[in-house]
Amino acid sequence: MLLETEPATATRSYEASSVGIVERQYAQFDTPLFLRSGAVLAPFTLAYETYGRLNADHSNAILICHALSGDAHVAGYSTGAPDNKPGWWDSAVGPGKIFDTDRFFVICSNVIGGCQGSTGPSSLAPDGQPYALRFPMVTIADMVQAQRHLIDHLGIDRLLAVGGGSMGGMQALEWAVEMPDRVGHVLFLASTPRSSAQHIAFNEAGRQAIYADPNWNGGNYYGGPAPANGLAVARMMAHITYMSETSLEHKFGRRLQTHPVLPYTLAEPEFAVESYLSYQGEKFVRRFDANSYLYITKAIDYFDIGADYGSLRAALARTTSDFLVVTFSSDWLYPAAHSADLVRTLEALGRNVEYRHIDAPFGHDSFLVEVDHMEQAVGSYLRHV
Repeated sequence: MLLETEPATATRSYEASSVGIVERQYAQFDTPLFLRSGAVLAPFTLAYETYGRLNADHSNAILICHALSGDAHVAGYSTGAPDNKPGWWDSAVGPGKIFDTDRFFVICSNVIGGCQGSTGPSSLAPDGQPYALRFPMVTIADMVQAQRHLIDHLGIDRLLAVGGGSMGGMQALEWAVEMPDRVGHVLFLASTPRSSAQHIAFNEAGRQAIYADPNWNGGNYYGGPAPANGLAVARMMAHITYMSETSLEHKFGRRLQTHPVLPYTLAEPEFAVESYLSYQGEKFVRRFDANSYLYITKAIDYFDIGADYGSLRAALARTTSDFLVVTFSSDWLYPAAHSADLVRTLEALGRNVEYRHIDAPFGHDSFLVEVDHMEQAVGSYLRHV
């Protein structure tokens, strides 16, 4: 069922209802994690945070899955966050918010291959040295299998819902296909059932920027200077895909940066948008590992939910969950047509699916910044589950 929304309006602040101080936790597993590549990862650790309380029968748990640059710190102020900033989706998680922690027990973990507490290329291997490129290649399916260990560890047999935007939506869909008996609802937001050639191309351009940085040193830069310049450029290119032409034009246009007239120089940013991208790159390298960026973007490229089953329909035939699918009009990274294929197939299979297409000018990142419209779509859906 497709429900059109009204055009986007200004969002409201939820700071007054923050979940407050949250402790980052770590679950360590000696059980081998068998990866799609044929490699085995053992032991491994998942960093995670939880919000709200698990009810008596453990039936109110919602797993939020993060996107490429995210981590476990989805809301509040984490003891493990060095900058003491609120979580990346603080506007959505908390008392009375979209993911209402007065009702739900919300979980978010850092993916395998990440660099915010979960085992990844910057982690120490059993020999005491950083894995670097010895870390095995991982897939979205591997990330989800690692999350399954965490959900088992928390004593939860069935999740009320699994959801996320972008790569988070991929993980949610993977849960529904691979473990259909353990998921009640899927929140598939600004995502795709398979990575397109265009998206793979953008990711590869970012990886090449990292490879070209002399400090990358074949991935063996731990203990020395990091490939900050290459990672910054990769982030700049990716950030452009998260926005839209309309939002960039509205926010920056051709406004100059600190100059009344064009200085005609290569020595410094001339346009405000150049300065903005430079800032985004510099900020990113302070919290993210370049090798993790390589591994996670590869995992995104590998994603095709129908590949293991011969078709999208065959994969979705395994599902038993109800679905909420949300797309945005200005998202050119994962256009609405990608999700429309998913919706049509689910409907043909007789699954319960609600589809919301939101008219929003902010591009792919609309699922993070369009709080009011996400409340109308996701919040109202969750109030009725």
